[in-house]
Amino acid sequence: MTTGKLIVLTGPSGVGKGTLVRSLLARHPELYLSISATTRTPRPGEVEGKDYYFLSREQFEALIHSDNLLEWAEYAGNYYGTPKASVIEQIEQGGLVILEIEVVGARQIKQTFLDALLIFILPPSVEELERRLRGRGKDSSAAIEKRLKRAVEELAVADEFDLQVVNDNFEVALEEIETAIFAVNSKS
Repeated sequence: MTTGKLIVLTGPSGVGKGTLVRSLLARHPELYLSISATTRTPRPGEVEGKDYYFLSREQFEALIHSDNLLEWAEYAGNYYGTPKASVIEQIEQGGLVILEIEVVGARQIKQTFLDALLIFILPPSVEELERRLRGRGKDSSAAIEKRLKRAVEELAVADEFDLQVVNDNFEVALEEIETAIFAVNSKS
């Protein structure tokens, strides 16, 4: 049986990770998206078990203490993490598993899954990232400033990852990611 692969997409908030992942899944239904857990409040339209598993802080901390998360981090006052069991099961069955996670979590994965493909999504510029964050209309000005400060810190570690993709032309960025995923998988 072929062993699967773990593929991590990371980068600052607002670079388009979610949009890229949705397009990847639409084009490649064989990909399995791992659903993250979080303690943040659902945004309008988000669905439990589809967008995230929405947990209380106590529930999330229980997962941490029982070692049932592949990675986890606290970001913007909330916990985010990846439940372990379904990811391991999919990889053991030969699946290609996509994680769309924060940079802190991606760095944890790098330490524990040595053969994971780690892809860092970059904005064309910090100014464009700010425009995108403000354009979403989801965060206060203070929250956007906090996200931008964190983004600059995260951009400084982009070269730690296997591939850096600048999301300035969506179709080109998507094709770069597809090439990396399927080239790596064909070598397995």
